Amino acid sequence: MPENKLIYGIVGYPVEHSLSPLMHNTAFAELGVNALYKLFPLKEDELDEFFIGLRSEESLIYGFNITVPYKETVLKYLDILTPFAEKVGAVNTVVINKERKLMGYNTDAPGFLSHLTELGFQTKNKRIAILGAGGVSRAMIAALCLIAERPQSIRIYDMVKKKADALVDDLSERIDLSNVEGVRSIDDLNIEISDFLINATPIGMQEGDPCLVEPQMLHSNMFVYDVVYNPEETALLREAKKRGARVSNGLGMLYYQGVLSFQHWANIALNDQIKQKMRKSLEKGVRK
Repeated sequence: MPENKLIYGIVGYPVEHSLSPLMHNTAFAELGVNALYKLFPLKEDELDEFFIGLRSEESLIYGFNITVPYKETVLKYLDILTPFAEKVGAVNTVVINKERKLMGYNTDAPGFLSHLTELGFQTKNKRIAILGAGGVSRAMIAALCLIAERPQSIRIYDMVKKKADALVDDLSERIDLSNVEGVRSIDDLNIEISDFLINATPIGMQEGDPCLVEPQMLHSNMFVYDVVYNPEETALLREAKKRGARVSNGLGMLYYQGVLSFQHWANIALNDQIKQKMRKSLEKGVRK
């Protein structure tokens, strides 16, 4: 009688766009592990039941990722947070041990920094503008403020005006955010003189999603980074390219954070061959 398949996955709403199953199921296949990574599209009123079910000894779920909009919401369900996840106040990876205890990690931050290193982008003394004040913004800001190569300034804007201020106030209790400011309008981001613009919102996933900023704000002396990776090129990246800016989507960040997530679940270091196959599976899945 075959052993039961272990279950991993991604919790969010919506999650149909996610390419994470391609990456993680590739790794399971390469390692010969009897496991499946699947989508968990959960509405907010379904979270309680899902997390209660995880405590059952019969549950075959041993880990999952968290995506929009629950990276902060899930904290109340977890037993343990790593010190870094506690500092960030957001979790994107959960490991469930044999005692059915839930441990929260943040692999978004190191994933983001690893991608910037790959791209050769130096953050020291840069003027950074960030769109969106959700869980991924928290991770990025925490990472940028904890490294030695601190930016000169970080300005953050969210359509929900109080959200950026609340993020800064909360993170400031645990991290030096003296170079970070929440602003009340996109104009106040000073994109025209910024070195680095980050879209940390989901805007751009759907066909017809707007550019979010006035194209004339974009310029050739900036780097524009969009965490959206599917489609490959959002309206923001398209407009930035037209104006000679350097651009990148967030596929590399997804890959690096995913490798770290997998290593937490499996408690092993993946070799380069498996990691390369994981990345290729992601690249094949992107909408051009």
